Amino acid sequence: MARATPQTAISKPSLDRWKKEAEQALEKQKLPIKYWSHSSLMAFLRNPLAWYKRYVEKIYDTPRNPSSIVGSAAHLALQHFYGGIAKDGGIELGLEYIRKIPDFEINFGKAKSKAAQKALRAKMESDYLRVINFYLAKPPKHNVLGVEFSAMAKVEGLPLPIKAVSDLVVESRVEPGSLDIIDHKFVESFSKDKAGKTLFVMQALFNYYVVRENFGKPVRRFIVYECKKSRNKDGSAQLKRYVIDFNKIDEEFKLFHRLLRDATQEISRPRLYLPNPSDMFEGENSFDVYRLGLLDG
Repeated sequence: MARATPQTAISKPSLDRWKKEAEQALEKQKLPIKYWSHSSLMAFLRNPLAWYKRYVEKIYDTPRNPSSIVGSAAHLALQHFYGGIAKDGGIELGLEYIRKIPDFEINFGKAKSKAAQKALRAKMESDYLRVINFYLAKPPKHNVLGVEFSAMAKVEGLPLPIKAVSDLVVESRVEPGSLDIIDHKFVESFSKDKAGKTLFVMQALFNYYVVRENFGKPVRRFIVYECKKSRNKDGSAQLKRYVIDFNKIDEEFKLFHRLLRDATQEISRPRLYLPNPSDMFEGENSFDVYRLGLLDG
């Protein structure tokens, strides 16, 4: 398996021009952001006030759920593994990441006492060790060109640049000279819609444009690996693979462009950013912000 050291965005003269154009657009249209990312767009659609707090005001004080922390630790371990270090080293770095997170950054939920919080931290570590060992028992092999590749791209027809982070950029096995993008997800249960899941497709399209622009090569597929955190009782595989073939989703490309244009239009006008109490991630926090008027102009 060929591996690569982590990359940053490829330097191009056009990047400065795109940034200048974005700043001019911000000044002209009074847009509150300089670019869209998949996480930003999904947050805006899910909970406008939480989006405004995080992506416009740049306030990052919402405690993280334990499952999110476990997923980040597993991503870190794979970043180092595919970057060239041994499995044990990657696993240890992920564990260190969990242990260094302070209590105030963790959403302990109903775990209020010190003993309950200590038990929850121990469970986070055991969940992490279980799922990362599931994945690394027989890790998929790739000819890796980029690890945790983060960059931006200007897409024709879209008013703002887009940004994406790709877990892995690899040589495509189905089309020589082309690239595939690998994404890892650590889940409680497998996705029923598999490759047809809208969330996967939208994420794939952000990564498609960014990788194509920065690597200068065709991008053929977006491959999602879902690794289940709990052991399957029937002994079935803990890892499932879903493939999105960019040659087969013409309608989704059109929808992606339409959605980003409409979202940009929506934030360009004077509007109220309202909370969504039913948001499972930031519902309570966003409603508290609204109740106290903390982000009123």
